[in-house]
Amino acid sequence: MTTQAFCLPFSALPFNASAFPHKIVQTPTIVVDIAEFDTPGYRQIFLDGRPHPGAARWNPAWLGHSIGKWDGDTLVVDTVGFNEMAAGVGVHTEKLHVVERISRPDVGHLTIDMTVEDEGAYIRPWNLKVCYQLAPEEEILEFICAENNKDVEHLVGK
Repeated sequence: MTTQAFCLPFSALPFNASAFPHKIVQTPTIVVDIAEFDTPGYRQIFLDGRPHPGAARWNPAWLGHSIGKWDGDTLVVDTVGFNEMAAGVGVHTEKLHVVERISRPDVGHLTIDMTVEDEGAYIRPWNLKVCYQLAPEEEILEFICAENNKDVEHLVGK
């Protein structure tokens, strides 16, 4: 059974989680990724130079803690602090570390190169690349998982 069946976040890799649209809102100090058809439906990427919080201050989370910086025209997002239940990356520990390199190869596309590592679960990092077509006129629709989550006990499969 997948995490979506219980209205939990889809993936520790939000840009790889679904074919549903994302809206990226950028200010000088933060990027917010708003995702349709996911719970909680948003992720914050801090651009203000802060470090990740220490283990004593951070409760491991489904989407981790993301900080970003610009490398030329590429936004490099570093995410740590995941809980062991986060979906989308297979078996992992709280040592999970994801680096996303987000760029626009042309006016109509967004490319995300992801590197996933976890010294507690993998023998080496692995990579994934996705490409999105930009749709600036689209709106993100409201998604309330519990409205359609009426018969979980009868869902079958892995």
